Amino acid sequence: MSASLTNPALVIVVAVADNGVIGADGGMPWHLSGDLKRMKSLTMGKPLIMGRRTYESIGRPLPGRTTIVLTRDPNFAVEGVIVVRDFEAALEASTRAARAMDACEIVAFGGAGVYARALPLARRLYKTEVHCFPEGDTRFPDLDSRQWREISRQSQHGIGKDGPAHDFVVLERIETEES
Repeated sequence: MSASLTNPALVIVVAVADNGVIGADGGMPWHLSGDLKRMKSLTMGKPLIMGRRTYESIGRPLPGRTTIVLTRDPNFAVEGVIVVRDFEAALEASTRAARAMDACEIVAFGGAGVYARALPLARRLYKTEVHCFPEGDTRFPDLDSRQWREISRQSQHGIGKDGPAHDFVVLERIETEES
């Protein structure tokens, strides 16, 4: 299934530790400058779907992207952000935004609840596998390896301030007759 401007593909961008941790105390348990650069290049010019806590950990809409925040908080409102109450509304808003931006992808950007809702619908995962075992309170949902194939991997050797070693991995959903 290929994406088009009329039917943008839902993709996931995530950094995951070897133990499945993606967050700790409202932030990330590592700092990887190369991963931040990769994330920016993967998401620029695209709509981002994120939960309220993920948005609050960033603290602002990211420039060059449309930010769609999924929250049940009826009082949450931020200038420059599209606020929605359920995942279906997030998909509708992000599809409209993708068409307006000429983007062929919609990015599920976190946290765990957004990833859990997006995973069954996602066509591709842009995953940074972070080779460490940090303490954390937020985990990425388990992947069914029978549904995904690895199409690329780039190893990054973390040294000093570059954080732990990590791999940039791209996974595509395996198309089945039911898909």
